[in-house]
Amino acid sequence: MIVDDEPPAREVLSHYIAQLPSLEIAAECENAIQAFAILQKQPVDLIFLDIRMPQLNGNDFLKSLTNPPLIIFTTAYSEYAVEAYELNVVDYLVKPVRFDRFLKSMQKVFAAYNMKPVAEPSVPAEKKIEPFVYFRADRKMIKVMLDDILYIESMKDYIKIFTKQSVIITKQSISSVEAMLPEKEFVRVHRSYIVSLKKIKSFTSELMEIEKTEIPIGKLYRNEVMKMLG
Repeated sequence: MIVDDEPPAREVLSHYIAQLPSLEIAAECENAIQAFAILQKQPVDLIFLDIRMPQLNGNDFLKSLTNPPLIIFTTAYSEYAVEAYELNVVDYLVKPVRFDRFLKSMQKVFAAYNMKPVAEPSVPAEKKIEPFVYFRADRKMIKVMLDDILYIESMKDYIKIFTKQSVIITKQSISSVEAMLPEKEFVRVHRSYIVSLKKIKSFTSELMEIEKTEIPIGKLYRNEVMKMLG
């Protein structure tokens, strides 16, 4: 069961779950009250549970359950992690949730049920879902395909995501975005810049070029960047 008040977050998990044949969505709920009602009618083995929700937050909902199923917390806020593990949850996923991180959580769930380990599903090419992340901007969650990202620039408390089509501005730290992105596809080249490795046209020891933009390579990042670039 997925319990989250944000439709985009539920959509992401639904996509991921659909790729594992051993999983089936019992229900999707906008709040903990709906989830509580469903649990009175049918058994559920696992709940993906948001923490910050109206009416009743995820922590309090979990504490209210006498015999809770396995719980994976899904939240945009890392500060609840300590309390979450004190509640004996299976895992703690920070949004936006990446597919590889989702699979690691499912390894723990399957181990708890003595099931076979999770392997990345072999989905026919035409049905594969291209990897993406969500960013909050203009009071909504905007889906950004990873392959569309050119580079990311930090501006104090905000970041700019430069894509092939547009520029998205969101209030988020560049370090938190770095943690969201696959290490083999994106690299931090400066305290203010993350770039897509596939989009680099040329580089020196001090600069790299993406599209028509020159991006500096910081001294603290230079050795690691040069290693990644071969």
